[in-house]
Amino acid sequence: MTKLPRRIHIIGSTGSGKTYLAKNLSKQWDIPYYELDKVMWSSSVEMAGKNSPEVRDKLLHEIIVKDSWIVEGVYYKWLAESFNLADKIIFLTPNTLVRDLRIMNRFIKQKIGIEKSNYRQTLKGLLEMIKWNHGFEAKQKKEILEILKPYNHKLVIVKNNNDIINKSGSLLSEL
Repeated sequence: MTKLPRRIHIIGSTGSGKTYLAKNLSKQWDIPYYELDKVMWSSSVEMAGKNSPEVRDKLLHEIIVKDSWIVEGVYYKWLAESFNLADKIIFLTPNTLVRDLRIMNRFIKQKIGIEKSNYRQTLKGLLEMIKWNHGFEAKQKKEILEILKPYNHKLVIVKNNNDIINKSGSLLSEL
C-alpha cells in the first residue's frame, strides 16, 4: 500500500472547493484540517480585522509543526513555511463559472441561515467576490504558480476536487 501524505496544503480561488476537499480528506484520512481564514483574520470582537503578521505567522507555525494537518486557503504570499513542510500541495483550478455558481450558492445558503458565515454577507460583498474571482485567472493564479515552482515535485493541480476524493487519495500517493 502506498503511503498517503500527512501534511497537505490546499490552495485555490474562492469557490474552488478548498474547504469541501479539506473536510472530506480530513474525515477520510483522520487528519485535522485548518482554515487559513481563521489564521489571517482575528475572531476577537475587540480586534476585528486582520491579525498582525506576527500573530498570523505564530498561529500558522503552531499548526504546521504538528505531525499531520491539512490547511486550506486562498492565501499564498506568506505561506512559504507551509509549502516547505507540506507533503503535497493541491492547487484547485475549476472553471471560473463553476466557482461563480459556488460563490452564489454559498451566499444564498448563508443569507438564509443554512450555512454558517465567517463574515456578514451583503450583496455588495457578493458582487466584489465574483469580480475578484474573475480577476483570479489573470493575476493571482499566475503568481501562485510562480511561487509554487520550487515545489513542483509535490504539487498536484486539479480542476475537480472529486478526482482526489473519489480515488481515495490514489492521485496524491501516486505523485
